[in-house]
Amino acid sequence: MQTTWKGTISFGLVSIPVHLYSATQEHDVPLHQVHAKDGGRVRMKRYCEREEKEVPYAEIAKGYESPDGRTVTLSDEDLADLPLPSKKIIDVLAFVDATEIDPLMFSKAYYVGVADKAAAKPYALLRDALVESGQIAVTKIALRTRESPAVLRVHDGTLVLQTCIWPDEVRPAAGIAPEEDVAVRPQELKMARSLMDTLSEDFDLSQLHDDYQQALQQVITARLEGVELPHEEESGEAPDNVIDLMEALRSSLKQARGGRAPAAPEKEEGEGEQQPPPRKRAPARKANAASKKTATAETATAETAAAGKASAAKKTTTRKSPAPRKAS
Repeated sequence: MQTTWKGTISFGLVSIPVHLYSATQEHDVPLHQVHAKDGGRVRMKRYCEREEKEVPYAEIAKGYESPDGRTVTLSDEDLADLPLPSKKIIDVLAFVDATEIDPLMFSKAYYVGVADKAAAKPYALLRDALVESGQIAVTKIALRTRESPAVLRVHDGTLVLQTCIWPDEVRPAAGIAPEEDVAVRPQELKMARSLMDTLSEDFDLSQLHDDYQQALQQVITARLEGVELPHEEESGEAPDNVIDLMEALRSSLKQARGGRAPAAPEKEEGEGEQQPPPRKRAPARKANAASKKTATAETATAETAAAGKASAAKKTTTRKSPAPRKAS
């Protein structure tokens, strides 16, 4: 990795010689400016207005134009000799919880490596102290032509310097969010939380990829091979005005769950939908009447059975009785 900056971390009376390395890289398809008519390359030339001629890069310097029109030229030596304490020192100012720094302020990340073997122990001391405390270190650093606040934190056992913008460089958000008082119903919030939990299941950030760069590469390849350009299938446009928020949430949750419909949330009292009337409990007297009817039926059945037995017994007795003797 190419070294971006060399200096020292000042941690109280402890000094840690370090090097900075860029921690990120972007994978963009390189595009150039060309003449649309014939594809000729368009190049930017450095042109001096006073001498009306092109000048080489070695003769380029930085300048500042004052409000009255005067120009001050600043050479690389002038910028290198600025009376700036943070020019070669990363001075640790404080230790705070990570939540105290709004991620909106974060800019570019750099890996922090030791400059020599002697720096290994104080490096490990600062790293382990940050891990154990769960805090980040607030610092300042001057990179190139800009001084900026920064934080030191730990990533995969390595110190990372994350440059930040100044607090007054964050634009206020006033007037952007809806200003009217919007009431969100508890069941809508519950459905939204269910959707959040479903979408978060088995999420792996490393599986994301740049669809734009892939599509651009496909178009470039098609142009080079002289074939028809690929086209994405037209998809339905998203509704620009959601009328039924609950239905939209329910449909989103069903889609996220692979077609399984979510359970309908309980509705609050006083909502516009009509509630079904409660079931009426049967009066006790009807139950008693039914019991009496059952008992009567059982009694009647018993009596019928008894009568049947008596009749059968009578018939049997009649058959067994001897016939009367005839008179002599």
